[in-house]
Amino acid sequence: MHLESLTPLFARSGPWATAYAGTAQATESAGTERRLTARDAGETLIGQGADSRTARAVTERLEAFRPQDEPHGRAVFANRGEVVLDLPLTQPPQQTLTSYSVLPHLAPLPELMREDPLCLTVRIDRTGADMELRDSQGVRPAGQALGSDYPVHRTATGDMSERHFELRVEETWESNAGLIADAVAERFAATGADVLVLCGDARERRAVHDRLPPALREAAVETRHGGRAAGSDSELLDEATEQARADYAQRHTAEALDGLRAGHAPGAPGLSAGTAEDVPDLVEAAREHRIGTLLMGPGGTDRGREVWVGENPDQLGVRRSELRYLGASDPAPARADDALLRSAAATDAEVLVTDGERDVPVGGMGALLRWTNDPGGAPLS
Repeated sequence: MHLESLTPLFARSGPWATAYAGTAQATESAGTERRLTARDAGETLIGQGADSRTARAVTERLEAFRPQDEPHGRAVFANRGEVVLDLPLTQPPQQTLTSYSVLPHLAPLPELMREDPLCLTVRIDRTGADMELRDSQGVRPAGQALGSDYPVHRTATGDMSERHFELRVEETWESNAGLIADAVAERFAATGADVLVLCGDARERRAVHDRLPPALREAAVETRHGGRAAGSDSELLDEATEQARADYAQRHTAEALDGLRAGHAPGAPGLSAGTAEDVPDLVEAAREHRIGTLLMGPGGTDRGREVWVGENPDQLGVRRSELRYLGASDPAPARADDALLRSAAATDAEVLVTDGERDVPVGGMGALLRWTNDPGGAPLS
């Protein structure tokens, strides 16, 4: 996942009030439960040092959540008496989490939002295609590809003129398939989609599939469920789409873990291997904007380790004295995972969550680097 949605948090200095809260189920007592949860969160924040205005802003935002709108819960970030950002969660927290600290408490966010691959679903027939984008926030239109609508139907007779007409029908189908494939490739790139699902009649979707660019052709998933005709919406298409998204997320994380494991190979230690796992190496890479993918494992001894931070995301170090050389006027201690996630979000690095891998990342955090340096500081290709 990319955390570009966190950008509003970087325009202000701390301290920050953070709350992660699940949404009460739609029962007769849901309203009371929600108010109690919100009030407890506000009181806990005050106990942690938050001012009353900021705590009240969090309380009021938590009270306003509704299960029909927020099925899993929200993450709320407040500063100086107002909520600066709140985000929907894709996983409910086991309990309400609150923090009042110099940085927004971002550490729980990757586990509670998870990777959310964006899927471009293409509904194909002989004359064109309807495209839509799907992710955890729902379904939205993504455009159309419209080809020729004549001739597209064969005739039942077999004389010479009719066979000539059938050749024209075949040519129309082939032409439309190429037009659809070009439009799909353009929309896939323009939307930044991760997953492509093609649905419709077997011949039509196969013709489009075969005309896609090679890399996209290899990644595309075909399903016989769903189509372009009215009434062709299907729960089976929804299930196929969700499975394609889940398969992508699992495969993507596995590839990143393989890359991290490669850094354990003899003769390729530390930053020179294009990976980083211990906190000093991660901090150095983050300062230089070299983290391409940050991997977060559950628990891990390094995640809560103390580092030092300044107001800017690239002002971080393992010792307070380092911040003086980075221009930080008032360094403050922070959790390593919060600081690294802030840096990753600010530099558009990807963040992935690993599920209980025993060997990597060793301390609960690791990174694949955008580039490496030799011991003298020169970039290595």
